[in-house]
Amino acid sequence: MTHLTEISNTFEALWPAAGAELWDAPGFVTSHSDAVTGVLLSVDITGAVLAEARAKGCNLVLAHHPFLLKGTQEVNHDSLKGSVLTFALKHSIAIFAAHTNADIVENGVSDVIAKKLGLTNIKPLVKTADSEGHGRIGRLAQAIPLQEFAAQVAETLPFSARGVTVAGDPEHLIETVALCGGAGDSFIEAAHASDADVYVTSDLRHHPTLDATLTPREKPLALVDVSHWAAESLWLEIAATAIANAHPGVAVHVSEVVTDPWVFSINRGER
Repeated sequence: MTHLTEISNTFEALWPAAGAELWDAPGFVTSHSDAVTGVLLSVDITGAVLAEARAKGCNLVLAHHPFLLKGTQEVNHDSLKGSVLTFALKHSIAIFAAHTNADIVENGVSDVIAKKLGLTNIKPLVKTADSEGHGRIGRLAQAIPLQEFAAQVAETLPFSARGVTVAGDPEHLIETVALCGGAGDSFIEAAHASDADVYVTSDLRHHPTLDATLTPREKPLALVDVSHWAAESLWLEIAATAIANAHPGVAVHVSEVVTDPWVFSINRGER
């Protein structure tokens, strides 16, 4: 039997809590003293994810996003947060999050995206320690037009309703790529300073994007905005493999629940 403390030690070895940002909230939200019957990995914690965990016999859910990152004023069973916590406690499902501490490490969220895109000479975009840091920067095997690169990004990621949106000249040649899994507009200047040709991230806002593309610079920086869920979901299989290798007697699953809140998109003229 494998107990929760044994797997939590593996989590700490893979994604040390000390690497998390001060505002972050990694670690356990709920726990139990039972043997671990299975682990389910997901980007987010939702009622559907916990129902899937129970259906698959998993009493531990590892999520990328902390469930109570911004806290809550109530945990009533009929509230959004309360109903999820009530279900987890009732069915003895432990909930654990590895967030910014899983962003910065090798084979972490940003590192996995960089490798999936086929980048070489991969390094942190913003270093926090030796070989660790936020985002990644690397090079393509050969320079390709921005439009072709964006298509490559779309093929690398799972389907999302919002797809891939791009700011920049479609013919702009891309060779050096900077990226950050999750919402990464705070690292746009770091991408500029890195001499990257393009910066790939999620949740780009209007004004930072406009400023980044219109500010006169010797070398333009294209921006590629991708689904937050889709980009971070690439990490789940890698994390699941690491857990399974450390605990071969424990069943490890990647959630089939898509927690991307965007369901469809319509452009003018489309039906």
